[in-house]
Amino acid sequence: MQLLLVEDDHLLAKGLQQALAKQGHTVNAVATGEAALHVVSTEPPDIVILDLGLPDMDGISVLKRLRKKQADLPVLILTARNEMDDKIHGLDSGADDYLAKPFDMSELFARLRVLERRLTTHKTSVITVGDVSLDIQKKTVNFHAAEIELSRREYMLLKSLMENAGRVQTRDTLEARLYSWGEEVASNALEVHIHHLRKKFGADFIKTMRGVGYKVNLS
Repeated sequence: MQLLLVEDDHLLAKGLQQALAKQGHTVNAVATGEAALHVVSTEPPDIVILDLGLPDMDGISVLKRLRKKQADLPVLILTARNEMDDKIHGLDSGADDYLAKPFDMSELFARLRVLERRLTTHKTSVITVGDVSLDIQKKTVNFHAAEIELSRREYMLLKSLMENAGRVQTRDTLEARLYSWGEEVASNALEVHIHHLRKKFGADFIKTMRGVGYKVNLS
């Protein structure tokens, strides 16, 4: 999943990014509410992890504005405010979950898994294009009824293409789904992943739209 972490504590944000990346997530981090609102408008993540104590505006204000932009975007509040009234206020303002600092990392992982499962209930769990089937909930891929092993980034790339079957995905869009901001990306990394997927699913499964990007055609 692509996560947006809104946290102004640099050390905490860095630690969370590293821990969440090890869980297979792409994590982008911002330190202000305005930056978070901009990201959601331009490159919506799958889930937002939102601190309430931000330097430019209160996190609840950010949450309310996020809800106007993306009503269904899952938001997990992560904050030092642990009074019951704060929790109720956060949930009533539109948060999907609330985790008080300090917290156990395994609990954060578990809560994110719950939100991810909830996301799949709003989508078709299995996406099928031709002979390729991708199960979002189980994170498995089958080709000609046989399960195919994919790396994390191969799976994320295939998922993005199949969710948008018939539509061209630009190089920038695909790289944003695969890599966190600031992460060193080799110039041919995307092409390498595309090449590996074509070896597994056939040379014609992913089409190159020269100068634009890539797509898979609906079958």
